[in-house]
Amino acid sequence: MKASNANPVYGYERLEALTSWESDWAGLRVVVAGLGISGFSAADTLIELGARVVVVDGNDNETTRGKADTLKIVGAAGSVLGAGAMDALPLVEGQPADLVVTSPGLAPSIGILADAVAQKIQIWGDIELAWRLRQREGRKVAPWLAITGTNGKTTTVGMTESILQTAGYKAIAVGNVGTPILDALRDPVDYDFFAVELSSFQLHWTYSMSPLASVVLNVAEDHVDWHAGYENYLADKARIYENTQVACIFNANYPEIVQMVEEADVVEGARAIGFWADTPGLSMLGVIDGLLIDRAFLDDRRNQALEVAEVADTGQLPTKHTVENALVAAALTRAAGIEPEQVKAGLQNYEPGAHRIQLVANTHGVLWVNDSKATNPHAANASLASFNPVIWVAGGLSKGVTYDELVAEHKDRLKAVVMIGTDTAALVAALAEQAPDLPVYKISESSLLADASDGRAVMKLAVAKAHEISEQNDTVLMAPAAASMDQFTSYAERGNAFIDAVADLVNQINS
Repeated sequence: MKASNANPVYGYERLEALTSWESDWAGLRVVVAGLGISGFSAADTLIELGARVVVVDGNDNETTRGKADTLKIVGAAGSVLGAGAMDALPLVEGQPADLVVTSPGLAPSIGILADAVAQKIQIWGDIELAWRLRQREGRKVAPWLAITGTNGKTTTVGMTESILQTAGYKAIAVGNVGTPILDALRDPVDYDFFAVELSSFQLHWTYSMSPLASVVLNVAEDHVDWHAGYENYLADKARIYENTQVACIFNANYPEIVQMVEEADVVEGARAIGFWADTPGLSMLGVIDGLLIDRAFLDDRRNQALEVAEVADTGQLPTKHTVENALVAAALTRAAGIEPEQVKAGLQNYEPGAHRIQLVANTHGVLWVNDSKATNPHAANASLASFNPVIWVAGGLSKGVTYDELVAEHKDRLKAVVMIGTDTAALVAALAEQAPDLPVYKISESSLLADASDGRAVMKLAVAKAHEISEQNDTVLMAPAAASMDQFTSYAERGNAFIDAVADLVNQINS
């Protein structure tokens, strides 16, 4: 299960020798594609190292111009902004680039990256750059605990960070969440551990990383267009296991992930450690009678097991997938030498991020739960499986996915669907095919709505309709199974709109 760009070094010895902060970066000609958070951080770092950097972004607006101007002040060689900027690879001070560093969201098919491939110029992501810079004179070399998966990454990274910090270590969540990893490397704080969240996009451009421990939480069809197929998506996820030093942690429910571990080239002595929310086998973590159990990180694991936490320690709403995330955080930190009692305390100290199976209200016997982070069917599946009966607030930009399997699996627990979003044809079709008798309320088509793109107005009507049809013991679950950008700027704005609408409703009920 190897990705197509698995060996990108085209005989350029200088790039192969760039393995520390003290390596010879001076004068290296680099194009940084994309001026988002990670792109700006990469450009700033490379300029600090003495590289000659040209930054490129397809947007020419106040934000990108401000970033480009800042980088010019500190020494950037130039910038290319606006329409057409991403169509071809620019020169750096009149010479071809030695290296391209790309932002993770840019698809490999985009002109600037395709041009680099055609010219046999190596492409890195910020993660590859960070790995090569991790060694710096006078600083610790912080081990990486690397985490990927279709869903659950951010929660697992947060739990891992909390456990490490509770154990007294200087640890930070970096990568696809929180602090850009290159900023963390340059932070005056000398970190003991990095908990690194990695998207499939970031892994696609990563080649030399060697984490202490690594995990693929789960896989489902997502970002298939970016990867040009599901097999390529799996191959990029599988990169996380390459060169793992101590523990390749895998979800035992997924044959695809088991295969990734079996095929990975790892450091001699690295172990395969399984997990699931069931009775653990040998070299696994699992659950027995409400306890999180470790049968992997102890000497006599054939005959003994260790309790590392209770299910109740995993959060206010300990769903199956939250428990699985906690098991992974436990496995990662146990691989790093953390004691069981510190794992338990770290899970208790963890404060979950907003919009991830978040209890918003419990009023008149009805639970209101915000899972706006569920931007695809796989994520929505995890939260739907946790409640019964459910009034499901769903819909948005579908990203080309299908919903038949999701609806078929959960139709018996669904009481009604309150549909938001404007790109709902696939969800409507699945409901008609799999649950034809289920009540569906299409809020975006409501005569009470002046503008279907007004997300807050849509959400207010959706919450009102859910309240109207709810009864005691129901759960109103906002798990859209779709992206948010048709009616909101982000999943966070969508979640906040739900929270605010529920708060207004509760105030009305209680007034």
